[in-house]
Amino acid sequence: MDMDDLAWRASNYRGLSPRTMRLLLEHGHLNLVAQVAVDRGEWFCAEGAVKELCQAGDFERALSVMEPFVETGWRAASYAKAEILLRAGRRTEEVLDLVRPDDSGPASTAECRDLAEVLGKTGRIDEAIELLVPHLDKSWLLSVLVDITDGQGRDERVLELIAPRADQARRARGEEGWDYAHSNAQELQARVLERAGRVDEAIRILGQDIAGRRFLAQNTLVTYAELLARHRRFDELRELGVGQDVRTVLDIYAGALRSDGRVEETEAVMRDAIAADDWVGYRAWLSSMLLAEGRLDDAIDIAEPGFGWYDCSNLLAPLVHPLLDRPEELLYLVEHPRVVPHYGHEEFQHWWRAWALAGLGRADEAITVAGLDRPWTDPRIVKADLLRRAGRLDDAADELRALGTIKAREELCEVLVLQGRADEAIAVHPTVAEQRAAEPKPKPAPLGKNGYSLEPPF
Repeated sequence: MDMDDLAWRASNYRGLSPRTMRLLLEHGHLNLVAQVAVDRGEWFCAEGAVKELCQAGDFERALSVMEPFVETGWRAASYAKAEILLRAGRRTEEVLDLVRPDDSGPASTAECRDLAEVLGKTGRIDEAIELLVPHLDKSWLLSVLVDITDGQGRDERVLELIAPRADQARRARGEEGWDYAHSNAQELQARVLERAGRVDEAIRILGQDIAGRRFLAQNTLVTYAELLARHRRFDELRELGVGQDVRTVLDIYAGALRSDGRVEETEAVMRDAIAADDWVGYRAWLSSMLLAEGRLDDAIDIAEPGFGWYDCSNLLAPLVHPLLDRPEELLYLVEHPRVVPHYGHEEFQHWWRAWALAGLGRADEAITVAGLDRPWTDPRIVKADLLRRAGRLDDAADELRALGTIKAREELCEVLVLQGRADEAIAVHPTVAEQRAAEPKPKPAPLGKNGYSLEPPF
């Protein structure tokens, strides 16, 4: 285990994945997860075990799990150890030493961020603010400033720092410029004003920016609509929802009405919008709401015109996904006479029907209709997945064991956990070395006379 190895695991979700780790914890295997973290250098197991141990107040054991990772010099592990020490109430300097940049060169912005966050958590909020001040030309650090000062009684100081950047964003738009470094400053200014109890001021300032089109990013418009929604400013929201930004904000207005218990009015607003402008976004939102209200037939009726549209505009998928754990309703949906194949991706409809059948215990039927010719996965893994879904764990394990590939062993690990054979599951799971060795090696791209690649990325 070294820094390169850990960074590869974390960025590629390899080793024992977060999903496998959670499955082990859900089945009561905290001790095993902690042991595997140390023995095999499993980063996600370390994170999961530390979280559980800290919640139980066992900080010493949490530290013992994290220590081997810290010894590699990996900064993420040092930060995780600092979090444990903070929760354990240990000395401030001991915590800060873990995240304080060394003296070998100027601190990176990421190092300043980490140190500022820890300073804030140790109560040294003014030091944290001053540490960030030289770096506030970066919008993501401006967000960190707002986050670490929440509830710390420093809102006036934060507003002083944000104000000139918010003004710069307004001027940039007015000059037809695009100062992306400060594109979030206006919404952050409104957020701090709101938490400081100055809601009317936040609404007035941001509202003037929206009305004058003095903002750089759509997020600012969304922030304003959500601000109005939180404070039940329905009249302003309604007015915003009939202007040029209707497609962006109408769902926020409708959501506010629904949260207020005005479901019939919510439905009417969206149906009127569809009648005036039959945009896919309105249908997607309304059909999802109707499904959440238990009105599957009505949801199908609204979404059906888009069932045959291509890819991300297809309206079948947003209804399918909430029903993946409700096989009877899922089967009703995919076998409904108004449902047509997903244009260009008909195999998805076959898979969804197979998933529903397996969930109802009809594994053999599911395997028959699954369409096991999908190019991106091994059909035997698909078959095993359906057997697992149908509760036939022994059969699923046999399929995966016979296949024996890296992917099959990862899937077999989870099946064995479900069978109560957690130790065997860990033993069969591929090591990181095996996973890395199995990764496809990119072919070298041909080079032109100038030495640059002839294929993208150039």
